[in-house]
Amino acid sequence: MNKSPGRRLLAAAFMAASIITPTAGASEQPPEPVDSWTDIIRSSPYWVSQGVYHNITTIRRWVLKESGYCSDTDRHILFDMRGRFLGYIDDESSREATQQHLNDTRLALAASGRADSWAAGGPGETGYPFALACDQPHVNLDEAVARYLGTLPTELIWGAWDDLSFAAQEKPGPLHDALMYVYGTRQQQQRNNLPATLPKYLAGQILIESSGQQRAHSAANAKGILQLSPSALSDCRIKPANHWHRLAQIDCALRLTNQNARNLREPFNQRFGDLPEDKRDQLFTLLLVQAYHGGAGRVSALLEDETLSKPAAYFASEHENFSAGDIAFGMVFHNLGRDRFGLASLYYVADVQLATEALCETARLGATPFCE
Repeated sequence: MNKSPGRRLLAAAFMAASIITPTAGASEQPPEPVDSWTDIIRSSPYWVSQGVYHNITTIRRWVLKESGYCSDTDRHILFDMRGRFLGYIDDESSREATQQHLNDTRLALAASGRADSWAAGGPGETGYPFALACDQPHVNLDEAVARYLGTLPTELIWGAWDDLSFAAQEKPGPLHDALMYVYGTRQQQQRNNLPATLPKYLAGQILIESSGQQRAHSAANAKGILQLSPSALSDCRIKPANHWHRLAQIDCALRLTNQNARNLREPFNQRFGDLPEDKRDQLFTLLLVQAYHGGAGRVSALLEDETLSKPAAYFASEHENFSAGDIAFGMVFHNLGRDRFGLASLYYVADVQLATEALCETARLGATPFCE
């Protein structure tokens, strides 16, 4: 693998420009694109994942909060393999024209040395440097947090499910208290064996999956606050009449996450058992979030498969140089294009992280053990 460091960005001047032009002389030949963006991924040294978790999370924050370089949503952000912001373009009047503008910008970035290489994107084809549209479906975090914390009386809940009974009609409670009640009850019953950080991330998943809306229903027929699939609802023996029951949804998600944890714990410990406890628990939690999004089998392959586990082996041996988030993202990044792993796999975990941060910025939760 190439071990030479990437070029530093001339950030102050460059990031202010929406249209990027080559700096190469007129007589120089423009750099040729690589055949595929996956060629760039495969040739990337593992050390490029340093800082990637923070960088991708920053970019997703702009999208979720319509802030920063996404304060105007008619834009595309461009970023490199480390998740570093390179610039943006203002969208054109058609999708085709915007795609051409993106490819021209990719070429300009490579010609100016701000990107080491480039690949043209197209319909159904990822280009490089990567591009992220500011205008895409996303939750309103402020509304989702208010709904989760029961700021409005109409968002307070009560009910019973299985052996669970939460609040009462005359004194309903917020969704947060319901989550902690279900989690605490199952912990006391020794039906969960999950990291202590899990409740915070499950709350973040509620915000990202449904914005906390009870009747959320996706085009793929996922239902409820945790967007459970028909097969998951069946596995949890939830009858159709209770598909949107919030206690049932939380209980089922905990059950599925605990099952994922059982399946992943042994290969995870074999690979990352030597990490410090806090980092190990944080990494395991992030992989559980990834497993909820894409399936435990795919995460297990990142730990065990002969090819897909090579990044994990590197990060395990060099863990002191990477955060838990960088390791979780690096394992996926260096396998993008394999086993159905795509940038959406990273975006989901980043969005959940941002949702947990939004919860822990509130006066209600900020100083509680929930946010430690």
